[in-house]
Amino acid sequence: MERTQVPNTYQIGEVCQILAKDNPELRGKGGCWGIVNHVGEFSCTVTMWDGEYTVRINHLKPLNYLESECQQVQEISDRINRLRDSGKLEAPAEAVLKCLGELKRPYLTEFEENLLGFIEQEYGIVY
Repeated sequence: MERTQVPNTYQIGEVCQILAKDNPELRGKGGCWGIVNHVGEFSCTVTMWDGEYTVRINHLKPLNYLESECQQVQEISDRINRLRDSGKLEAPAEAVLKCLGELKRPYLTEFEENLLGFIEQEYGIVY
């Protein structure tokens, strides 16, 4: 029996949930959100809270966010990545960023916004 590949229907900017399944490279990433920044034939490259990963489409689950919600998540991702790229984060700050990268909603609560803003201020990252 011949296997047929499902076409890749993901779009750049779409927010997906990572399904780690049997992929050791995705261990600890299951449930995290990622933003599609490249669409291949059978895989996507997604930006996550801790970097970019190329994953097969069977390791992605669409979150079906509205375009405005995808933009909100993109803003959160940009802020997290600016901090991560500063290269000088202490472990507690990294733990907060990891928690934000695992949110199951497309927005930050007031507390989460304040916490992220505090970390940005401490590291001199302007939002």
